[in-house]
Amino acid sequence: MTHYSRLDKIVIDLSPDAHEQGVAFWAGALGRRMTQATAYPEYHWADLPGSELGLLTQRLEDGASRVHLDIHTDDLEAEVARLEKLGATRERKSHKWWIMRDPAGLPFCVIEDPPGRLNDGNATRWD
Repeated sequence: MTHYSRLDKIVIDLSPDAHEQGVAFWAGALGRRMTQATAYPEYHWADLPGSELGLLTQRLEDGASRVHLDIHTDDLEAEVARLEKLGATRERKSHKWWIMRDPAGLPFCVIEDPPGRLNDGNATRWD
């Protein structure tokens, strides 16, 4: 099935003890305000001027700090299946998205966008 996807966010996963300092650091480093997400208060985000990519910090429940990428799509199951054919594996579903691992074991997320947000001008079309 035809669908769109694109790299949408760089996500900095922060361990619980590093969360507040990490959010403050990235706000200062980028000169951007980090806005706390209303629906998911463990996330803070910032737009990056001159880029379609966003930056997100996430407070982990446990584990070491790391970085992962978010891929957005208009068809979650089609995109996940496409990535599995390339060697990715599903780890678990969280909220309304899939946490996956690439062939090297690195985590990334696949998130469904509202209809019409992705198009030929801002995403890759997969037939």
